[in-house]
Amino acid sequence: MPELRLAFSTLGCHDATAPQIAALVGEVARLGGAGITGVEVRCDRTEGPFALEAPGAERRRAAAVLREAGVERFWIASYLRVADPDRTDAEIRAHMDALLEVAQDVGASAVRVFAGAPVPGEEADALAARRLRDLADRAQRPGRPACRILLETHDSHPRGQDVARVLERAEHPALAAVWDVLHTWRGGETPAETAAALAPWLDLVQVKDAASSDDLRPLPLGAGAVPLIGVLGALARLGYPGWLSLEWERRWFPAVAPLAEVLPSAAAWLVARVEEIA
Repeated sequence: MPELRLAFSTLGCHDATAPQIAALVGEVARLGGAGITGVEVRCDRTEGPFALEAPGAERRRAAAVLREAGVERFWIASYLRVADPDRTDAEIRAHMDALLEVAQDVGASAVRVFAGAPVPGEEADALAARRLRDLADRAQRPGRPACRILLETHDSHPRGQDVARVLERAEHPALAAVWDVLHTWRGGETPAETAAALAPWLDLVQVKDAASSDDLRPLPLGAGAVPLIGVLGALARLGYPGWLSLEWERRWFPAVAPLAEVLPSAAAWLVARVEEIA
């Protein structure tokens, strides 16, 4: 891996204020090693300082606080499902326009979306590809900062080959991929297979660990069954430029430890493993 660049998702601290999120960044830096320079900003309708319904001025202030702490790159982690047949094209566009406003306020480089089809297959692929092309065009319109649209390995399209199939069909330079290592593993792909499938489009890799494909409660990196060493090795062979983001899913599993207790050790674990591979 040419350069290790670390990030985390605010899914692990969904109720935190911007100063509290900045404190997480500062704590990792204080402990030494690789610092956190990226944040995946969870963006639902009402929750947190970067919510869709938060005032733009509030989002801009929150982003400024994180930049002051050393954050250089932001992603908008949305819940837009582009292959949902129950939503009209107009509804999908309106949702994306709202997300692009958040991205502009925050200075984010990309917006993450899901496929979210009720049934995977040709029809879902076609709908996702068509809508992604349209949304990517909207994200590149003159008068607003250019922003990429990222399709994540998730729900109806959990494997790298599923996402690659859609992105190849959509064929747009503003489209890219997020590799969620849990879902590709659960989908039966090896890290090498996922890396090969997503190589032309890979923008971000979400790292996490769990005990099994059925028990998805978050575990410290290296303590579970997700093949993280294989993932890091595949990325190294790919020459991937290194954005690794810890997605600690405390929002969905509130009984697990707070992100503040696991982020420093996760960063240290990633640094050590990448050095071993190098």
